[in-house]
Amino acid sequence: MTRVAAIDCGTNSIRLLVADLPDAPSAGGAWAPPLLDVHREMRVVRLGEGVDATGRLSDGALERTLAATRDYAALVRELGAERTRFVATSASRDASNASVFVDGVRDALGVEPEVVAGAQEAALSFRGAATGVPPTGPDGVALPSPYCVVDIGGGSTEVVLGDPAATADGAPPAALSVDVGCVRLTERHLRADPPTPEQVAAARADVDAALDRVAEVVPLAATGTLVGVAGTVTTITAHALGLPRYDGAAIHATALPTADVLAACRELLAMPREQRAALPFMHPGRVDVIGAGALVWERVVERVAAAADVRAVVTSEHDILDGIALSLA
Repeated sequence: MTRVAAIDCGTNSIRLLVADLPDAPSAGGAWAPPLLDVHREMRVVRLGEGVDATGRLSDGALERTLAATRDYAALVRELGAERTRFVATSASRDASNASVFVDGVRDALGVEPEVVAGAQEAALSFRGAATGVPPTGPDGVALPSPYCVVDIGGGSTEVVLGDPAATADGAPPAALSVDVGCVRLTERHLRADPPTPEQVAAARADVDAALDRVAEVVPLAATGTLVGVAGTVTTITAHALGLPRYDGAAIHATALPTADVLAACRELLAMPREQRAALPFMHPGRVDVIGAGALVWERVVERVAAAADVRAVVTSEHDILDGIALSLA
């Protein structure tokens, strides 16, 4: 076993995974998770707060995020990780003062943080999701390839189409990262509680324009299995399942009819903040941005379902964080 540590710092949250990588594949060729979790943690630090409007990381956002990084550094040392990788995504790509953040992370963690491009973010998300989902669904039937993996973040959304069996050989064949995410759209459009029809229409127009660009690069009609990852999608799945609390084990690898997913998206978008906050599975750091995330997921599911006649959506708890850890093998 090799113990590794992966840190994913996005627009809304910073997450840590310490995991063991088996030295050899499972016996008999049977599917097994590629990572053995030692510790997973997520904190909402909102690094990208205001970046869409100002183009800069705020002092408060930097302070919150670097404090979490220092805590993670202590955990990484305590748990004995042999290799560590820190990846920053959308907010750090967009900020003119990202170098201040990079210097702070380097001092706290002792490794060089990477601000990755959208294409690399998409590839890491695909690898984490595609290898972390069992190749058969709950009914025992193999999930058809290729997979279309969608990662909805705070500042951007990645859409990747590829064959899970080929992920170890290189980047997926088709991917695009677009600047529509739950924090960015909330700050840009969805300011009312609940958002007005005019605000929803404006946000929807942004998402649809982004998906038009995606469709030029990613052949959505070829999708065999649609897989959604990251906190927006897992929270929507928890709502569709009516969970009494957030339960990653119940959420992971769930396949839901597209109609159920779309209904859950529309309900969350229409809810006032107080009602969203009262949902037992809702993380406090997602209350104000889940409506925008639900709008993005609704439009993606509708688009892929129309293009490829996909009738079910798979949710994965494994995503870019797992892809970062696997890259350390």
